[in-house]
Amino acid sequence: MAGLIGTVTLNLALDVTYHVDEFVVGGSHRVTETRQRAGGKGVNVARVAATLGHQVLALGFVGGLTGEIVAEELFDAGLTALLTPIAGETRRTVAIVNGTDGDATIFNEKGPSVSPDEWRAFHDRMPWARLGVLACSGSLPPGLPADAYAELAVRARHHDVLSVIDVGGDALLAAARAGAVVRSNAAELRDALSADISVEEGARQLVDLGATAAVTTDGPRGMVAASKLGSWRALPVEQVAGNPTGAGDACTAVVAAAVAESPKPDWSEVLKSAVAASAAAVLTPVAGDIDLAAYRRWQPQVAVQSL
Repeated sequence: MAGLIGTVTLNLALDVTYHVDEFVVGGSHRVTETRQRAGGKGVNVARVAATLGHQVLALGFVGGLTGEIVAEELFDAGLTALLTPIAGETRRTVAIVNGTDGDATIFNEKGPSVSPDEWRAFHDRMPWARLGVLACSGSLPPGLPADAYAELAVRARHHDVLSVIDVGGDALLAAARAGAVVRSNAAELRDALSADISVEEGARQLVDLGATAAVTTDGPRGMVAASKLGSWRALPVEQVAGNPTGAGDACTAVVAAAVAESPKPDWSEVLKSAVAASAAAVLTPVAGDIDLAAYRRWQPQVAVQSL
């Protein structure tokens, strides 16, 4: 039986989407449809993992009226959450969808500042004994240290819990040194290591730094995984058109689920599921959703090469 997947979203948001017939900069618009739901990369991971049949616990900070709406929406979505209250107001993101071409213009607030006392309260509330894996992703709110996710990974290891961390830049290197399973895309990998490094070599370097494994998405070229036992590349079954926003989060959900089932998963098999889930997420209009039928159809068809 797989352990509980704890998903950490330190900068939770209320995602608000406005649909307009035609978006004109500087113009006045009549909104034809409004949608809002809890957002943030970790929430997307939780939604996908739950859809795939896994038990999840959403963790993060909430504050103010917007935080209350976020907490209520998570409950309505059937997601169990353990949220730490803060003095600041939970951020909002606003997407304006243009009806003429479907393009979206997005405004992301930076989020409320989190105090050292609130950060300690978050740690104190962590239900380590219940967790099979800790999946961390998304931006950091003001006030938190740049290595916040690496700090969580170190604390997790003290409780015999492995972490999956989806992050880029210096935070990716810190997470690798902390022994996490690290998840990034090719651009984030090269930003952290070298502009001209191959994805295969970059993933291996992260493992050399201390990562338990490194999983890197590589756009139309598929996905690469590396561990101390070797490295692999999975090729997509077909090119998929749609909304790529939640594809990386779907990958993180699959990786976290595999680690929750076994601390030493078969990474070639994990890649098959991750590639299929990422492609199936592209077919859906909202990040955090996945086309289950497409996922089940593609998963056995994904080809994996040992590198």
